[in-house]
Amino acid sequence: MSESSPTTSQGFSLRRGIEKVIDFTEPAVVGLIHLCGWSAIIFVMAIFFFVFKESLPAITGLEEGAIHGEVEQLDLVEFTTSPKWIPESAKKPTFGILALMVGTLSVTILSMVIAVPLGLGAAVYVSEFARGKPREILKVLIELLAAIPSVVWGFIGLVVLNPMLVDMTGEPVGLNILNAGIVLALMSVPIIVSVSEDALRAVPDSFREAGIALGANRWEMVYKVLFPAAKNGLLAAVLLGIGRGIGETMAVLMCTGHSVMMPTSIFDPVRTLTATIAAELGEAVRGDMHYHTLFLIGVVLFVFAFIINLTADLIVKGIKVQGNE
Repeated sequence: MSESSPTTSQGFSLRRGIEKVIDFTEPAVVGLIHLCGWSAIIFVMAIFFFVFKESLPAITGLEEGAIHGEVEQLDLVEFTTSPKWIPESAKKPTFGILALMVGTLSVTILSMVIAVPLGLGAAVYVSEFARGKPREILKVLIELLAAIPSVVWGFIGLVVLNPMLVDMTGEPVGLNILNAGIVLALMSVPIIVSVSEDALRAVPDSFREAGIALGANRWEMVYKVLFPAAKNGLLAAVLLGIGRGIGETMAVLMCTGHSVMMPTSIFDPVRTLTATIAAELGEAVRGDMHYHTLFLIGVVLFVFAFIINLTADLIVKGIKVQGNE
């Protein structure tokens, strides 16, 4: 009967030692993972709590700085329905965000009208049609677009698109909804392409083979097989693009004209909610109505994000229910 070699014994001891280390560190690693997951939720809740806390005095009323000893309180009806935003008026400051909300939605909707077809089309081409070096080059270019800072996109809109739109449309100024919509669409395309491509490539190859076996050409296979199978991921891509559009600040600040008005066409200048916060928070006096109202605009942006996520969740659940039926 042969004895085990020293090398085998050492290897067995080393393996036992590694197993003991793993058994000892596994609870710590699991705890760290749980901590990271909960910390993300805690950070989001802390941000919301801070923004809501700073906006609360505008709703409940300000004791400090009140005129003639009266409590200064924001009129929420005027806040949501008035198109006038005149926070620095000496007579009667007006805090109406209707024009700001319309400006935000108009820029976001126009950008999505441009970005969604471009993003989905590029994702389909990269995922299903491009091969070899062209595909790799396109992926690198898309990633480079995502890496461009928003202030650079703002300069492009200000220096390049502004004179182009003036020459093409005859408008006196090219800083308007169309300018910001184009810039915001170009900024949203990379994230839509990346998420959509991942969703399309996650569809099993058996789906493609079955579609082709039933006589579908490549385009029919895309919109009759791949799109329904990847609908949840494609919807997520579109919603991420919408979130990018609503939350963008610097580019729209430079490209919209920054004018508080109700737009009647895509050639009108507007101002968005995020641009208003960025432009005025540094100048607002801490503790006065203007300061707290800007934080209340942040709460409105939180509500927009919640509505978008809730709508997406309901749509996805509706799609799953239809699929099960």
